Amino acid sequence: MFNIIGKRYWYFLISAVLIVPGLIAMIYSTVTYGTPVRLSIDFTGGSLMVIKFQQPATEDAIRDVFMSYDFTNPMVQQLGRPEDNTWQVRLGFIDVEKVDEIKASLAGQIGPIDEASSSLSTVGPAVGNEVARSAAVAVVIASLLVGAFIIVTFRRVPNAFRYGVSAIAAMVHDILVALGFVSIMGILFSWEVDALFLTAILTVIGFSVQDKIVVFDRIRENTPKRRGESYETIVNRSILEVIHRSLATQLNAMFVMIAILLFGGANIKQFIAVMLIGMVTATYSSIFSAVPLLVVWEKGEIGQFFRRLRRREAAA
Repeated sequence: MFNIIGKRYWYFLISAVLIVPGLIAMIYSTVTYGTPVRLSIDFTGGSLMVIKFQQPATEDAIRDVFMSYDFTNPMVQQLGRPEDNTWQVRLGFIDVEKVDEIKASLAGQIGPIDEASSSLSTVGPAVGNEVARSAAVAVVIASLLVGAFIIVTFRRVPNAFRYGVSAIAAMVHDILVALGFVSIMGILFSWEVDALFLTAILTVIGFSVQDKIVVFDRIRENTPKRRGESYETIVNRSILEVIHRSLATQLNAMFVMIAILLFGGANIKQFIAVMLIGMVTATYSSIFSAVPLLVVWEKGEIGQFFRRLRRREAAA
């Protein structure tokens, strides 16, 4: 039987390699931009323009006009049916005088604008702060509910609390990788986090929890059946029994996301990229983070590590 769990410390090293660059990027982003990731107007406040053209327009052409006015990452989205020729653009706060200049450039480079059906509105910083608080609260509540659900479901298993904590720790691992990825992309390519990012993170949490419960549930089933085997062997056997199911379920979703990433619109590519990274990380952490952490805890290796560390300090 292939010993997956025996290489658990290598998996912890891989997780560190995935997380540490993101943490460094978030620290740099905090120093440079004031936040771990660059925030869009959903969080910071900004302007929202609705523009109706009298002839067909393209997303790239509209974005190029706004970028020529130093808006680094305008979010351009088509509204309604394609024949309506109506577009929504989200960007930072914009002066009324500059709006007229931009509209003139849009009319000159793309086509005439229907002024009666176009509008400009703003999102205040207070609304943006409320969205930011709600995002943080949503992630915290989801984590607590996940932990409570696993503890209650596994209450007949010895040390059920450890299953819940291991699942939450692996879920935090997935969130940190996703945040680190977005932070790096924000530094390199000016990506900004919007409300869709919260949707992506909560979706990743859902997939992550589902995958971890599948693995943990098989461990729970095998524990009373294999009383003569060591805990490490039972866990390794359980992983081998469910790994094909875990990979098959997640790969189906990943293939769809890759297709959307390659052929979808520019507005959703960032959202899909975060989902894809989160999905890959969640699949990895279910087998190579949550379960190894559970084994290390069950075997008392964490306590042994700190005892050895204290003995070395005392000897020094």
